[in-house]
Amino acid sequence: MSAITENKQGLKVLIAGCVMQLFLGIVYVWSVFVKPVSVAYDWDVAGVKLMSSFMLSFFGIGILAGGKLMMKIGAQKTVLTGGLMLAGGMLASAFMTQETKTLMYLTYGVIGGFGVGTAYSAVISTAQKWFPQNRGFATGVSVCTFGFSTVIFAPLIKALIANFGLDTTFMILAAGCGLAVVSLFSIIRLPDDSVTGKMGAALLAKKQYTLAETIKTKEFYLIALSMMFATSVFFVLNPSFITLAESHGAAQVATLLVMITGVANAMGRLCAPMLADKIGCEKAAIAITLTTALCALALCFAHGWLFVVAVAVAAFCYGGFPGLYPVLTADYFGIKNVGANYGAVMIGFALSALCWPILISMIGSDDAPTMRFIALGSLAGIATVLVVVLMLGKKKAVEQ
Repeated sequence: MSAITENKQGLKVLIAGCVMQLFLGIVYVWSVFVKPVSVAYDWDVAGVKLMSSFMLSFFGIGILAGGKLMMKIGAQKTVLTGGLMLAGGMLASAFMTQETKTLMYLTYGVIGGFGVGTAYSAVISTAQKWFPQNRGFATGVSVCTFGFSTVIFAPLIKALIANFGLDTTFMILAAGCGLAVVSLFSIIRLPDDSVTGKMGAALLAKKQYTLAETIKTKEFYLIALSMMFATSVFFVLNPSFITLAESHGAAQVATLLVMITGVANAMGRLCAPMLADKIGCEKAAIAITLTTALCALALCFAHGWLFVVAVAVAAFCYGGFPGLYPVLTADYFGIKNVGANYGAVMIGFALSALCWPILISMIGSDDAPTMRFIALGSLAGIATVLVVVLMLGKKKAVEQ
């Protein structure tokens, strides 16, 4: 703990990054927009929900781009670029009309999502490099605030829409995000060699895989595919939290459920890396993927508060993935190029966000979603198997 408290400049960078993450975390609040956008533009709900898939897909692609961009122009300019893209995307969304509503896929989904991922990558990578001895702590705190964004913005956005309307809400959010990024980007910078110390030097002494080397390893594909399968549960459920709550006997807490999942998501991001520090990354990943599978299956019969609990635990586990996988990536491929390498892993995240909501919607129906829940449980189960294979491969390599 003393190594953390004594790193004054590192804490300053971490705090600035956390505030930035609160605004970037708006990527998870789309479920609050679904009904207002559907009503305002006479847009079918399924089409509006698809926005979440676009944004989360390009969020994953943006992480890859952000890792590469940071190596060329530095963390500060990368954060500025990504933050302004998010602000610009939200601002442009305020000017949509009935005829141009589908352009919101581009403005809010593609541009906004890509911007979030670009800035997010730089914030996480910078935090890890300021605390090389405490990467789990730095990553956990940073991604926790990203998830906690939902708790703050879900009720705020609902109140803004009720009082000022949808278009003005987009403008207010764009202004707030723009102000935050312009105020904070200059603080989020990489440390010099004197900061990393002996522990950082020891970490760098291990093989530091380039992106080209990373994608040639079987471990990369096991990690990326496990991410792709495990996150399917949350991506399918996320845009439908309110409607699912209404159909599963929890209508009275539907909006509260969005906030509950935000808290659970944030706690998962904080706790998973710390659990990894205790029992190892692979065992922690097995625990949360297996729990995710059980939660998805529980939804087949969950009703009322049991439904709320199952969704909250699934959100907790989902939050664990972005908290755990940057550390897992650094463990296998080194800390030097973790931004680019984790960005490549996040391609699995992007494919999950884009593909599973579409594919799962072809199974069953909104009125009878049991087969969908079984399919999601199976996907998370596959993720568990992939992580077990990863762990056994590592154990075998150590024994040799």
